[in-house]
Amino acid sequence: MSGIVTRFAPAPTGFLHLGHVRNALCVWTYARTHNGRVLLRIEDHDRQRSRQDFETAILEDLDWLGFVPDERVPRQSERGDAYTRVLGDFLRRGLVYGCTCTRADVGGAPYANTCRDRGIPIGLDVNLRIRIEPGVETFTDLLCGPQSQSPAEQCGDLMIRDRLGNWTYQWAATIDDFLQGVTHVIRGMDLIDSTGRQMRLARMAGRERPATFMHHPLIMKSATQKLSKSDGDTGIRDLRARGLTPSDVLGMAAL
Repeated sequence: MSGIVTRFAPAPTGFLHLGHVRNALCVWTYARTHNGRVLLRIEDHDRQRSRQDFETAILEDLDWLGFVPDERVPRQSERGDAYTRVLGDFLRRGLVYGCTCTRADVGGAPYANTCRDRGIPIGLDVNLRIRIEPGVETFTDLLCGPQSQSPAEQCGDLMIRDRLGNWTYQWAATIDDFLQGVTHVIRGMDLIDSTGRQMRLARMAGRERPATFMHHPLIMKSATQKLSKSDGDTGIRDLRARGLTPSDVLGMAAL
């Protein structure tokens, strides 16, 4: 083995669609080409939207398509102790604060760090945020080339746990990639803007060497819209019901 470790990390909030298959193709092709390993991780940090029937269907479709992981790691709903341990270190360093701002309060703009200095007690009924100071993160994407991002300007202080007790995607994915030894993160272009903030967060958590990133093109249903689980776009189960073979589906998803 080369030491390369990547992961396929679906969220069980809907059925597998062609966009997921493209990502799986990129993940497994890169790993096999470089004699690396693929971890399968179920990202069910959103407990309100995650469903067991979706997870079961995702695993069945992956098996039907021939995507066999080298290891299945614990799903995120089983990782609370690990996230809490890392959070404890951040708390001791004074990097976490309570926040009562709602999604409507923030809107689509970067968070303005409204609650940073309000002294809101940290508890289970408030959001938790990490202080993100100014600074630039640079990386060379394997497909997109050199990138430069400023997390403090892009997103402000990061929310890591919401008032319902759900760990956020940014926190859970970053901590998992670090602690599970993921060396290469391969995902769609829609997530490239998350990279700088995840690199910053990982370094704050103690990761000395950042992961390598590759962001591949999405499968689009129009010039401006990507495929969506919530819209039921090109679901693999629907394609199977129409009589398509795994080779047919893989061909449709290929770059």
